[in-house]
Amino acid sequence: MNTAESPLPFTEFDRWCMRRAMSLARRGTGKTSPNPLVGAVIARNGMVLGEGWHRQYRGKHAELEALEAAAAAGHTAEGADLYCTLEPCSFTGPEKHQPPCTTAIIQHRIRRVVIANQDPHPKVSGQGVQTLQAAGIAVETGLLARKGEELNRFFFTFHRLGRPWVHLKIAQSLDGRIAAPGGDGKNRITNEAARKLVHRLRRSFDAVLIGRGTAHIDDPELTVRLERGRNPLRVVLDSRLSIPDSARLLALPDREKTLIFCAAGADPRRIRRLEDRGAQVIPVAGGPENRGGLPLDQVLQHLGARKVLSVLVEGGAAVFSSFLREGLWDRMSVFIAPFILGGGLNAVSGLPIPSMEEALGFQDVEIRRIGNQILFEGAHVYRNR
Repeated sequence: MNTAESPLPFTEFDRWCMRRAMSLARRGTGKTSPNPLVGAVIARNGMVLGEGWHRQYRGKHAELEALEAAAAAGHTAEGADLYCTLEPCSFTGPEKHQPPCTTAIIQHRIRRVVIANQDPHPKVSGQGVQTLQAAGIAVETGLLARKGEELNRFFFTFHRLGRPWVHLKIAQSLDGRIAAPGGDGKNRITNEAARKLVHRLRRSFDAVLIGRGTAHIDDPELTVRLERGRNPLRVVLDSRLSIPDSARLLALPDREKTLIFCAAGADPRRIRRLEDRGAQVIPVAGGPENRGGLPLDQVLQHLGARKVLSVLVEGGAAVFSSFLREGLWDRMSVFIAPFILGGGLNAVSGLPIPSMEEALGFQDVEIRRIGNQILFEGAHVYRNR
């Protein structure tokens, strides 16, 4: 994992250019998947000549955009430095929609290429650097590498672990309840400010996932409404296909973006009925270790095969507990509301934690106030990686 800062003596201008490239890259959030977020800046003698970013999947790559921007401004890139958040690609293939960036960089006689992170994609990793070096171009890596890791955490997790990045989102009371004993899903725990933040999260993820209980009780749409952005795939874990025909997930204009995972051997008539409503039904084999539920590793493998790089898990309690129990998560957001229910459904339960020493820990913890609520966020501590 390329997270360490390079020992090379980068200048303050180098750092400024890379920070700018990362800022540009973020403009593609929610639009480039399954490609990474990439930004590029071309500079010479302390002056920026051109800049660009990968705007959308199948669109021009950041390096080519920067080169074209420099040319449009009347500049030649010969002898200039290129700052890029990710190693430039160097391959062609039927799945690739743009030419190799290394070819354009070499043709424009760039003098030096500075990269934050090497690309973990098996067809790129290290080869982009080697191609540039073979052409006589100086290549330096590791500038702001940790920030680059965070920028492309979805892309890196997908290519390193073979599964999507998983982010758990929990909304609970002060005493850890996500619903009152007789909760019907109409009384929300989160406030308006928190809901807007959740919709902002949704638009940056490839998929949003819930269990059958949440589909029944809350009857959510799982769309992006309070912010501008694309709707992610909507994933429901429903081993028995008990989701009602009246569910709002089955009545949306883009209902083909609703994926329902069920147990192998589910009622074929029910499968056909849901497919007739536009949903995609995906049977997966279960087992006794899944406590009657679905094997999350297989679910994530299916999603990965569909080039889903990121999943936002929004409920419910059984689903949260399963992801935590199996260690298949990367970051967690917990919205804590200022009230106590005194009973109802626990957010998490049934984890095999025998002592305080074995408690799940977090790193990169952030705590902030969202209106009258508290948002806790932390990343998974991978003990066995």
